[in-house]
Amino acid sequence: MRLLFLGDLVGRAGRDAAIAALPRLRADLKADFVVVNGENAAGGFGITGSISDQVFDAGADVITLGNHAWDQKEALVHIERESRLIRPRNYPQGTPGKGSDLFETSDGRRVMVVNVLGSVFMNALDDPFASVDEALEECPLGMVADAIIVDMHAEATSEKMAMGHFCDGRASLVVGTHSHVPTADAQIFDGGTAYQTDAGMCGDYNSVIGMEKDEPINRFTRKIPSGRFTPASGAATVCGVLVETDDKTGLALKVDPVRVGGRLKELLPL
Repeated sequence: MRLLFLGDLVGRAGRDAAIAALPRLRADLKADFVVVNGENAAGGFGITGSISDQVFDAGADVITLGNHAWDQKEALVHIERESRLIRPRNYPQGTPGKGSDLFETSDGRRVMVVNVLGSVFMNALDDPFASVDEALEECPLGMVADAIIVDMHAEATSEKMAMGHFCDGRASLVVGTHSHVPTADAQIFDGGTAYQTDAGMCGDYNSVIGMEKDEPINRFTRKIPSGRFTPASGAATVCGVLVETDDKTGLALKVDPVRVGGRLKELLPL
């Protein structure tokens, strides 16, 4: 199976670029299943029902979220109606929506998607490792699920990498989101799990992690906020990762970064 994961959509530039690129990427890369992190899609903060509909219509099978999941209040209601929208699993019990679920491809194969929020330099939620462990125990790879994707939405690279090794042999892909910068460490761990510390954002890289430069620079230099963060609106790069799995085990055979458009050097798997 071929699994495509796209990193955080940041603002209009990022979501428009991803929506435009998705049909071609899905066809050219022969992707059987596509997951997109959409937690910064609405003005850089959260997601709306109409935006999620556009991303699904473009070819995404699942949208994951993160620490900005509820910045657009309508998401609290929309996530109860839209089963393909997944929020971090380690939110407290009773939080709207689901943090993991089993989905079916067009040819009947089963893919579990797990979204979890890191604990280092992030809002204090339940233990992400215990939450992911529970999900993997409930839906074992190669038995219940034909493939498993874990979106580790976290700040610390060490925590993301620890999660990758923690899931090694039990997931097809563990990929980090939130940092908005694609890392160069795409690899397959010893147990067969594909890993990349951060998929990177789908957004304008002539920016400070997707935001117009002036306000972030001002806050670093003057330590005084002078306005809101505003998503950069230039040409966006669509960033992600493509994984090919073994149909018998669900483990990774190949992993490659994906980069299309904008300022970054294009990189498409052969």
